[in-house]
Amino acid sequence: MSGDAAPEDRPAPSIEVRRGTPTVDELAALMAVVSEAYADEASSATAPEETRPSAWARSARGLRRPLDRGAGWAGFAG
Repeated sequence: MSGDAAPEDRPAPSIEVRRGTPTVDELAALMAVVSEAYADEASSATAPEETRPSAWARSARGLRRPLDRGAGWAGFAG
């Protein structure tokens, strides 16, 4: 696809260790897993398609206004 950025063009996820002292191997494994998950999500991310109203919905008449129950029978007097 022409719109896909090359993996080297994408920003790499960053990790900040707040507790503990992970080894270099543990950090490398973590970065491999997170980078792969990030790449999978970025490649499958798509914007939702805009839905257009159907021909039926465009031609359908709007709902009538609610009945005025307080008017009584005065509206029918001649």
